Amino acid sequence: MKNKFFIKTFGCQMNISDSERIETVLLSAKFKKVNSENLADFVIVNSCSVRQAAENRAISTLKNAKKNKQVAIVTGCSAVKEKLRFKNFADFVLDIKDLQKWPDIILNKNTLQQDLGSLNYLKFQPKYQTKFHAYVPIMTGCNNFCSYCVVPYSRGREVSRSVKEIIKEVKSLIKQGYKAITLLGQNVNSYSGKFNNQKIDFPALLKIINDIDGDFWIWFVTSHPKDMSLKLIKTIKNCKRVCHYIHLPAQAGNDVILKKMNRKYTHAKYLKLVKSIKKYLPDACLSTDIIVGFPGETKKQFLDTCKLFKEVKYDMAFLAKYSPRPGTISFKMKDDILQDEKKRRENFLNDILRKTALKNNKKYLGKTCEILVEKKDIGRTRTFKLVKFNSDKDLIGKIVNVKITKAMAWILQGEIKN
Repeated sequence: MKNKFFIKTFGCQMNISDSERIETVLLSAKFKKVNSENLADFVIVNSCSVRQAAENRAISTLKNAKKNKQVAIVTGCSAVKEKLRFKNFADFVLDIKDLQKWPDIILNKNTLQQDLGSLNYLKFQPKYQTKFHAYVPIMTGCNNFCSYCVVPYSRGREVSRSVKEIIKEVKSLIKQGYKAITLLGQNVNSYSGKFNNQKIDFPALLKIINDIDGDFWIWFVTSHPKDMSLKLIKTIKNCKRVCHYIHLPAQAGNDVILKKMNRKYTHAKYLKLVKSIKKYLPDACLSTDIIVGFPGETKKQFLDTCKLFKEVKYDMAFLAKYSPRPGTISFKMKDDILQDEKKRRENFLNDILRKTALKNNKKYLGKTCEILVEKKDIGRTRTFKLVKFNSDKDLIGKIVNVKITKAMAWILQGEIKN
């Protein structure tokens, strides 16, 4: 029986979490996982719709599988939205919501046309990638309809998992010795559930998880600025297990561009929010997402994004050159910024970021920080800073104390304290 599979994942943490659940379902159906796509009978590509480069790599992987006479399967945001186009490169284009039916579908092509409906695939216990840090989705989908984003069309509207289901998964992870939990959602701030007949929002959910017994940290992504509240900021401050790392995508710093993006906040409102974060969480590490070269963005408008970078003094930023995504509102706009100019703007922001990140990192010099060890000699602080250290011991998955001795823009160095 040909049943060996390989999964290649592109994109965000939610895609990584989805791939973990895909693996679980296939393994339970007696499929076998292999560590090389060349050894697989089924090559599964979990695609991303955010950047054209990621989509190009996904298509290239599918073409290669077909060339090698392997069964090519694609899922993810790109695939669901562009199903007809991806059928040219894949044997199956499958929705993650139909995960329970996948084994039957890929073993019998005749079932592909069935209307499978929407299943709650998040109930499946995933095969986590590590034994110390787990991604726990608390919701999926999005209601924001940013003009450049395909997620509301590919993943659908916001749906929150039940509080009991989330707590059950987290408690199970803590019992197994996991040290870090990352709560996931396209917009975690919009979480809405019920617990003991009471309505639960995201700050309330954070507090419930924080109060679970155990030695663990809590991270979460992603927060939409329009929904980031003072209540949430104060909750983070009062919950000892919730780490002071906040990813707050700005996307742009100019109000005209923000309006074209349908982001529903202004430069001033975003900056006011950052000031509140720094007031209540002065040690917080801030990161952001930025799109450079959005349709119609003038050089003067781009300078407002540069201004925002200098005002906020980010620790990290994920910069993307705008690329049109079929099916989005901005796809109809003229992509009028040359690639060379987009690259120039990206480099300009990186130069600002390098300076602010280095200045922020120098504040760690001489301090002893708790580090969750991810590899033999690399770990992360509670504020998500990368730290490199020397050790002859196998400390992966453990929390150790490290004294910071050197600060660079993108990484810290230190020595383990006994």
